Amino acid sequence: MEILEKLIDSSGFVGLEWQNGLMFIVGGILITLAIRKNFEPLLLVPIGFGAILANIPGAEMVANDKDLYPVDAKDKWPLFAFIYNYAVSKAELLPPIIFMGVGALTDFRPLLSRPITFLLGAAAQLGIFFAALGAFYLFGFSVKEAAAIGIIGGADGPTTIFLTAKLAPHLLGAVAVAAYSYMALVPVIQPPIIRVLTTQKEREIDMPQARPVSKAAVLIFPVATCLITVLFIPASGPLLGMLMFGNLLRESGVTQRLSSTASGPLINIVTIFLGLIVGATMEGTAFLKGSTLAILALGMVAFCLSTAGGVVFAKLLNLVLPSGKKINPCIGAAGVSAVPMAARVVQSFVSGKTNGRVNPLMAAMGPNVAGVVGSAVTAGVFLTLIEAFSK
Repeated sequence: MEILEKLIDSSGFVGLEWQNGLMFIVGGILITLAIRKNFEPLLLVPIGFGAILANIPGAEMVANDKDLYPVDAKDKWPLFAFIYNYAVSKAELLPPIIFMGVGALTDFRPLLSRPITFLLGAAAQLGIFFAALGAFYLFGFSVKEAAAIGIIGGADGPTTIFLTAKLAPHLLGAVAVAAYSYMALVPVIQPPIIRVLTTQKEREIDMPQARPVSKAAVLIFPVATCLITVLFIPASGPLLGMLMFGNLLRESGVTQRLSSTASGPLINIVTIFLGLIVGATMEGTAFLKGSTLAILALGMVAFCLSTAGGVVFAKLLNLVLPSGKKINPCIGAAGVSAVPMAARVVQSFVSGKTNGRVNPLMAAMGPNVAGVVGSAVTAGVFLTLIEAFSK
């Protein structure tokens, strides 16, 4: 009986609180959405399971850096705390590696064939700045917290994690879950916004065939973009540098093994750990706060405004573009960084509204991949400005 009592006293049941139980439900919902609705399953499954593990009392599966540093060589790091500190918080490891894999998976030809779509990718960062300003002036978040919240509007999970881990690590769980949730909900959120902001005549704009892109341009692009952008904004180097390096591996034609590794096994391994770590930051007592609801609301505003910014800017460009070179403004919605989901949503929406006559998938891929570059640059701008004004 005494042994049984000791086992019960040392079990996790004794330490369970209502916050833990609620987070078990949150984790279960994320896993259910991933499996039943196919919402970003590669990320929501590990995030949901990580949230469940983090809320089991006594399991020491929380990912944070509070009172967890080993005192001497005999002490042990808890698993997720070790990965969080040495691969996310204290070291810029996992998000840049994912960006390298994304670069190896990304074809920049649709962007290079229509350089003007660079502007749509830039315009779709609008929501980031509005949400950041709202978080600071209306909700009372600090400058660093506001920047981390605003970046949700870029719909770029690795960038969101990278920036939040550097500026506001205590918000990582809420910010990352908001970012990935809205990425998963792109097919639900974007079509109504596109419908409100465009007319049937605009949806029927059939863009001309894109010009071919030379091999030289494809090879020069990642090197030149990395060199010029990082020289201007050095803080964007970890993300943009790895993105362009991965793309160079893809396009060089002589590094197939490296490209396959970066875009396959390596990015898969890192995605597993990154998802688990994000989920493991969602400890109930830290996650279940009023600020979390504010972050979710601001993230939604940021994402909607980013979508609207791309569409509206495309409409403005059409005011000055000559007839025959007009842009289908719907592709502006693809300027967010959810690749290639946002481009597919635009294709599905336009094709459905035109009975299949207009199919802008490849045109939409231009602003879509531009959004990846744009979100990384925006994160670098935030880091640079905050560091400059903190001195």
